Parts: sequence; C-alpha cells; structure tokens
Amino acid sequence: MKEYKYKINGNLYSVKIGDIDNNLAKVEVNGVPYKVELEKQDKPVTIVSAPRPSAAPRTESGQKVINKPRVQTGGISVEAPLPGVVISVNVKVGDTVKASDTVAVLEAMKMENAIHAGHDGTVASIAVSTGDSVLQGAVLLTLE
Repeated sequence: MKEYKYKINGNLYSVKIGDIDNNLAKVEVNGVPYKVELEKQDKPVTIVSAPRPSAAPRTESGQKVINKPRVQTGGISVEAPLPGVVISVNVKVGDTVKASDTVAVLEAMKMENAIHAGHDGTVASIAVSTGDSVLQGAVLLTLE
C-alpha cells in the first residue's frame, strides 16, 4: 500500500491506496476503509504501421544493382559466402595478399562479415565496389 499525506482546508489526511482491480480501488483515509470506483476512460487506439522495406537500388535503365555469379577462366576467385551488401573493399588491383588477409567486408543480416582471401596471391581484378548488392557465390575479386 502506498501512503500519502494531504492537507485540505487545514485538516491533515493520511491516505493509503491499496489494490486497484477492475476500476475499483481499496483506499483507507485516516484509518477508515473505502472502496472507490474509478472512472473508466477509453484510451484512443494507436495504430502502428510497420515500416516498409526499402527497395533494392536500381540503375538508370531500371535494372536492379545485383552482381550475379560469374564464371572465371583464370586465377583464383574470391566469392561471396552469402548474399549481402559490400561495405568495403580493402585491396586494390596489384596488391599482394596472404590467405588470412581481409579483402572485403560484406553486410548480411545486419552483421558485418570479413571476407578473407583464402589463398596467397596478387589481386588481378576487383568485380565489386562499395554499396553493391551481391548474391551468394558472386565473384568479389580474382587473385593470380
């Protein structure tokens, strides 16, 4: 029970408020118990609309900007392990990389995933840029 002290017209009142059940409150004023019925107030219903997902980026011709898996004829391809958006490309053409080096960062399912080279070599070509959407298996870059 919560207890409050009120002074009304010079008179001191000790008010204890107990349980409230179905708009009926148990109140004690100066030791005398009362059951007080509370006025029901209809609360306005707030309708929350779910945000709409944003549309995939498109080129000037209206086609979606998605890199599809490509067949490479030479070199070692570093592919996207899952679909996502390229956050950064950490190498340039001509850079020498080791197998454990992070060559790109891919955002998928609200998580950033470091993409490693997987093999030692030199970057021969880069097939994506920052902001590109890629599918699983899409070639990100090629090593020689």
